[in-house]
Amino acid sequence: MVRTLDGTVQSFLDGRLWHREHTPFSMQEIKREIDAGNIRTMQGVVTQRGRFGRVIYRCNRCLNENEARYTHFDCAKCGGNCTYCRSCLKMGRVSSCTELLYWTGPPVQFSQKHVNHWQGTLTDLQKRASEALIASNEKGRSHLIFAVCGAGKTEILFEPIHRLLLEGKRICVAAPRVDVILELAPRFQQAFPKTRVTALYGGVKPTLEPAQLILATTHQLYRFHEAFDVVFVDEADAFPYTADETLQKAVQKAAKKDAPIHFVTATPAKKMIREAIQNDALSMIPRRFHGYPLPVPTYVALWRYEQQIIRGKLPVKLHQWIERQVTEGMPFLLFFHNIELMEMTLPLIQKIDPRIKSVHAQDEQRKDKVLALRNKQTPGLLTTTILERGITIPKVQVAVLGAEQAIFNKSALIQIGGRVGRSKDAPNGDFILFHHGITHAMDDAKKEILLLNQKGGFR
Repeated sequence: MVRTLDGTVQSFLDGRLWHREHTPFSMQEIKREIDAGNIRTMQGVVTQRGRFGRVIYRCNRCLNENEARYTHFDCAKCGGNCTYCRSCLKMGRVSSCTELLYWTGPPVQFSQKHVNHWQGTLTDLQKRASEALIASNEKGRSHLIFAVCGAGKTEILFEPIHRLLLEGKRICVAAPRVDVILELAPRFQQAFPKTRVTALYGGVKPTLEPAQLILATTHQLYRFHEAFDVVFVDEADAFPYTADETLQKAVQKAAKKDAPIHFVTATPAKKMIREAIQNDALSMIPRRFHGYPLPVPTYVALWRYEQQIIRGKLPVKLHQWIERQVTEGMPFLLFFHNIELMEMTLPLIQKIDPRIKSVHAQDEQRKDKVLALRNKQTPGLLTTTILERGITIPKVQVAVLGAEQAIFNKSALIQIGGRVGRSKDAPNGDFILFHHGITHAMDDAKKEILLLNQKGGFR
């Protein structure tokens, strides 16, 4: 089979760790490159002896060593007793007899001709952070951008990434949530029109062309190995990244040795801040780019709201809030702590306007539904926490139903509130916490927002 220059085995496999049976190339092509010494194979799941003769399993794709995340089975393929890793099962099963391919031949040479087409102007704080990031790249050290929601974090990255591209470097911008990648991809493609940009997330088939700038969910980085000269992790404190050690290892594995890994978030963990301060690699931006303060939450008690909804009745205050948004033509997001309650509430709210929809992580139409909200085809969305980050809707109003629930911790509430007032044309809006009792997380979120506003020069 003849391949064009942009579709060679080299261009696809360089930097990747790929399941041999899932390769888009013929077995003859793969064997030819193996015989030429350009491809090597790696066993999918390996074992080693630990203390007291204990067997330790290790997945070479996701680096999982948690014994509880492995399953043993009689393998029809190899005829023996195999072990497969459940930690990265969604990416295709990797077992003891699986062969993973990686490129060891000449590396792909990436272009050094790129254009930064972004025409905006950075604020002084943004510019300082951008320059500090460039300096950290030159020193090969990791950097933390701690910037409030709406500070313009993405725009801060454009010039540092442009400098890297001009050096022929390969860059990854990773995020735990697919919605963040969907939001970022068109913005980066518009900023770098002459750069090959690829977005990778669940359900997307990878192209054969060698992208120089890759935007990917952190799960997709299981499939990379020493691929990137620099990695940016956006929303590094978000679930599931913070709760899954294999995702953190995946980011490390995807970066080349000694490559800087930068973190960008509005709600970093205290440990992340301490480490950045120790390394003199922290940029803090406590002010939104348009110069207005962060929205402060308003508490609204909805006693026994779940019982009312179960009985088929929408709480009066919630009904009034939804009705006002629809009447005034203001797009809205209403956050729920679980899908079941959300789906029970949806038909009650659709009595106000049948165009209102719900969305959650397993919803195959969630991309289209968010687009419909942005295009004013849908007045509002009921959503789980999947939309707490990385989404910008002009003039959006936000409320949380059940803000006392444990899933709405301080970081989640700050991020949810950060969806409000992100544009200079509409810098304010509702941030309502409907609750059945005020929690420490609610108060902590409010205190931090007020503190950040104070640091940003607001009293």
